[in-house]
Amino acid sequence: MRESLLQLSQNELRSLAGAFRTGRISSPCSAPALTRYVSERVADQVAAAIEEMAKIGYSSAGISYALDLVADCRGNISKLDDAIQLVMSGPQLAGSERRDTAVVVSDLFRNAQENVLIAGYAIYQGRRLFDELARRMDELPKLDVRMFLDISRKPGDTSMSGEIVRRFTERFQYEEWPHNSRTPQVFYDSRGLDLDWTERASMHAKCIVVDGHRVFISSANFTEAAQERNVEIGVLFESVAAATRISRFFSALADSGQFRRAL
Repeated sequence: MRESLLQLSQNELRSLAGAFRTGRISSPCSAPALTRYVSERVADQVAAAIEEMAKIGYSSAGISYALDLVADCRGNISKLDDAIQLVMSGPQLAGSERRDTAVVVSDLFRNAQENVLIAGYAIYQGRRLFDELARRMDELPKLDVRMFLDISRKPGDTSMSGEIVRRFTERFQYEEWPHNSRTPQVFYDSRGLDLDWTERASMHAKCIVVDGHRVFISSANFTEAAQERNVEIGVLFESVAAATRISRFFSALADSGQFRRAL
């Protein structure tokens, strides 16, 4: 029965709460009496839910308070839905909502003003993907860009850890980053290079935080296929609290020495 209250709109909940608060309606109440405030389709179930509340001791004021509380929750859910943008990449199908990951990422880079944090697992054909960011870094010399990337030991590779990092940074600078542009700070999880494979860990997070308030969390790697062709899903939203927590998390990893500077 209680589920019927969750089917009501915020306006219906407010209207019904006001009716109980002012005494225009009280328990026991009939479905016909409720149709002034809620849809006739759910009036019977709502009447039963209110009777259930009355039986366990809710007064009219208590019922009004409970209905207002549900309305507040409904309003917060609506705000959350409005604040979060789904970014869904994949084949174009009739009637489907689709927004390319690459377009969202380029827009984030293009409008950065102060700082950009990037966490990613795989990078391939990055020169094209990071072109907008490199251009923005050249336009704004004070723009601080930090990248937390996966540098890992491949199966059978017994090279010194420093050699693996050197090879990665060389490839990053000459193949994955736009030429003649200022390079970002690059960090990596040192555990990815452990000779004991049972101790290795991957930097598998994929997110972007821009200017301390814009956050993009996605399944997509920084590869041309992931950004433009693969089926990927992400969320884009604005939240100072979330941006701050993510930034602090990665800063703590770097400050602790768990993540080391490659560039």
